Amino acid sequence: MTNVVHHRIETLVNDNDVVLFMKGTPLFPQCGFSSTAVAILERLGVEFEGVDVLADPEIRAGVKEYSDWPTVPQLYVKGEFVGGSDIMMEMFQAGELGDLMATAGVARSAA
Repeated sequence: MTNVVHHRIETLVNDNDVVLFMKGTPLFPQCGFSSTAVAILERLGVEFEGVDVLADPEIRAGVKEYSDWPTVPQLYVKGEFVGGSDIMMEMFQAGELGDLMATAGVARSAA
């Protein structure tokens, strides 16, 4: 991964409370895992930045190296890597993801 790609990812992760690197967009997810991840974040009612890795091959490859996690989607909260959709689902069902968002002081969406 080039320093430029690393810096772009780092900026996205650090400038947004919640970032979801995903296939597609929050309005039009392009895979079931990304759709699940978006649905979980919407259920939690938190604002998040969706980053479409399909639109940017450098980010798609770079985010896997950045997190040392082989798949997308990838969730970051307050700069920290949380996991993919399976981990998000487990944490959501156990109430842990909502607790993490609250503890981190993540903004609720206005909708």
